[in-house]
Amino acid sequence: MSWSLASRRCSAALILIVILSFSTDSLAKKKPPAHPIDLNTATVKELEQLPDVGPATAKAIVDFRAKGGHFRRVTDLLVIRGISEAKLNKMRPYITVGPVQKKSP
Repeated sequence: MSWSLASRRCSAALILIVILSFSTDSLAKKKPPAHPIDLNTATVKELEQLPDVGPATAKAIVDFRAKGGHFRRVTDLLVIRGISEAKLNKMRPYITVGPVQKKSP
């Protein structure tokens, strides 16, 4: 392989790395919700809008709510695997726990 061919390949690889780094940065930054999301009524898609919450964590929140009943406080999220104090602190401005709606007979 000649020097110029190796040089072109290195340049192409460097360009590809730069492009990929910019595209992953833009994907990682998502816009948080405009209004707080109620943990007792939110869908998986709505929960995915929260900082540091992906599809698996959002599904775990909905599954926990379905099995264990409604959330009483925001800190109840700490029992869900993958949600730490640090993650909860990032999410806290965007979440709320509304009153539990009682079903009429």
